[in-house]
Amino acid sequence: MFARVYKDDRLRWVFSNSSMASRRTLLASLTLLILVTSSYGGRLQPVATLRLDQALLTFHNQLTEEVEVLYTSDYCYQCLFQHLASVTHNNSASAVVSTKFSLTLEVESHTRNATLCRWSPTYGEAGHYSVWIQMSKATNNPSCTFAVDKKPNNIYMPLLVAALSMAIFALLFRARSYIHRRCCASKCIKTICCQGPQHSVDNDRAEACEAQQKTTKAKPARLLSLDTFRGFSLIVMVFVNYGGGGYWFFQHEPWNGLSVASLVMPWFVFVIGTSVVLAFTSMQRRGVSRLQLLRKISWRTVVLMMLGFCFLNYSPRDGPLSWSWLRVPGVLQRLGFTYFLLSLMQTLWGQKEIPLRANHWWNPVQDVVLYWPQWLIIILLEALWLCITFLMPVPDCPTGYLGAGGIGDHGLYPNCTGGAAGYIDRWMFGNNLYRYPTCKKIYLTTQPFDPEGALGTINSVVMGFLGMQAGKIIIFYKGKNVSILCRFLVWAVILGISTAILSKCTRDEGFIPVNKNLWSLSFVLCAGCSSFLLLAGLYLVIDVKGWWGGQPFIYPGMNSILVYVGHTMLGYYFPFSWEMRYQENHWEWLFQSLWATSLWVLATYMLYRKKFFLKI
Repeated sequence: MFARVYKDDRLRWVFSNSSMASRRTLLASLTLLILVTSSYGGRLQPVATLRLDQALLTFHNQLTEEVEVLYTSDYCYQCLFQHLASVTHNNSASAVVSTKFSLTLEVESHTRNATLCRWSPTYGEAGHYSVWIQMSKATNNPSCTFAVDKKPNNIYMPLLVAALSMAIFALLFRARSYIHRRCCASKCIKTICCQGPQHSVDNDRAEACEAQQKTTKAKPARLLSLDTFRGFSLIVMVFVNYGGGGYWFFQHEPWNGLSVASLVMPWFVFVIGTSVVLAFTSMQRRGVSRLQLLRKISWRTVVLMMLGFCFLNYSPRDGPLSWSWLRVPGVLQRLGFTYFLLSLMQTLWGQKEIPLRANHWWNPVQDVVLYWPQWLIIILLEALWLCITFLMPVPDCPTGYLGAGGIGDHGLYPNCTGGAAGYIDRWMFGNNLYRYPTCKKIYLTTQPFDPEGALGTINSVVMGFLGMQAGKIIIFYKGKNVSILCRFLVWAVILGISTAILSKCTRDEGFIPVNKNLWSLSFVLCAGCSSFLLLAGLYLVIDVKGWWGGQPFIYPGMNSILVYVGHTMLGYYFPFSWEMRYQENHWEWLFQSLWATSLWVLATYMLYRKKFFLKI
């Protein structure tokens, strides 16, 4: 009994002493915290929770007057400065800023009616930064000094790890294929060496050659580089549509400019033009009539447009379907219309046979001259685009306006998004347009704008026509690989120089800026240049040298309709996407984008093994 009482008293003494020590520690901590915060004006700033592509700025105002911090994005052309934070005298304030694009910040004093300081920093993701606004002892004028409180994340580390992982996987796959071929070759050698005299190796080889020739005659060889190009552009499109890991260079530009995401669709349109020439020339040589071709063209166009309009223009996140906001234009609608015009031109004015080589002055450019009716149509279409874009009057907007409106261009034309292109779409479709234009967030626009609008479809046809030129080069110079590659490069140089002239090698200051939203002429020429370069590289590596078979891009390239429709309809369902838990960096988002894209590559590979190809 005495022992238990002694134990209880001892425990009570221990806990009472520990409670006193805890209270003293807590009191000392609170006293120190009050002293620290009082030096900043007596207000404690809560630490904001940062998400993807965000940084925290803390402004410390040590002046005797209130200041206002303003900002604008360097990717927003001539945009008005926007309010970021107000900091009272001898106080501090915090603000979260985006790190996607570089910013220009300035500190203004309403008392002095002057800008105290201005700077254009590059902030990193998840970084914490301090800006001290104080009087300079040297000049006795207000100045701003900067400090890094917490280093930002290395946003490129996930990309590096993903690239190394895919490279290791590709090497292992290549090694497996090489070992498999060596084993098969060894088995064949053993089989041939062990053959008895009753089996003739020469006869077997002759029969195999005959069978191979019959197969070749029955089914012409496909242009593997074209299938690979189609599959590559499609896989990049899927990766971009699944978020591209949250990286800005895998997303569309806010307005003017060029990114990887901006090139994907014109690449696909380019491949459509090349495929039209190769496929329709082959069908015409087999004796397919024009009436049959027109039926095929009409049917495929209607199916593509209906797929785009009925299934792909909205998603489950949009809620119940309503005609008040249903989008009328769309990607498949534009692809269908572009395919229709290109196929119509090839059907009516295509060449069934290559003419005999005669001594004409235009022989070096016969792949252009012989198709002069098609060129005339394209020139007229481009002239129509130029006239409407630069000469058509738009109410309350300057003629020939190509800007994003909103707060851009000093806020003078807030309702002129897209100029003539936007005005025509709003007149034709009303509010049934794309509701999330890329310029909305930075330019703070209020007008709907559709990147697949009516006026831009004209230049989509021009882009496809450039692809048709690639197909004509392949047909006219068949068997002359050097000539094909040289002409691809010549086209790339011509288009590249034209782009440089129109854009003045700048993002916003050119005669016609590179703009994917408008599908401007300079954008089409730039995309055409990259298409010819990419196709030339693939043609050299795959069809000429045979160094690569196009895997894995060739598999989705042979089932493009299935992949595009499928990834759009199923993109918001598991296992292609899920609710991400770690949204403060790129790791999970990049993994999700790569995982979903890989699933479609795997699916098309399995369908390729089963010889299943979805065609319209």
